[in-house]
Amino acid sequence: ISASLVLGLMGWIGLPLDLMTITITAITIGIAVDDTIHYIHRFHEELPKDNDYVATMKRCHGSIGKAMYYTSLTIIAGFSILALSSFNPTVYFGLLTGLAMLVALLSNLTLLPALLITVKPKLRAG
Repeated sequence: ISASLVLGLMGWIGLPLDLMTITITAITIGIAVDDTIHYIHRFHEELPKDNDYVATMKRCHGSIGKAMYYTSLTIIAGFSILALSSFNPTVYFGLLTGLAMLVALLSNLTLLPALLITVKPKLRAG
């Protein structure tokens, strides 16, 4: 979702795909998938405690959700520093990567839990 949003935004405002801007998708997908795996792993560990999907989501938000939040904010801040560059591709790279990471974080903390609660996947016993 985040990579699609950023690539769509780039097309809408007329930014060409170049080495700096296309790298955004690889970074975003890598970090977003990593966060997703961490969240689902925690969900898998927490669910057997009471088999309540909503309570499990709340426990996951209280543990791995906080870690994802703070690491993503640190990444966003780090990439946003590139906005101070005088080289425009670097500015675009920093701002668009920060935006993509924000969307990835919001997706992992809202859409992913909603999907887990709605679909109620049968997770293997650990």
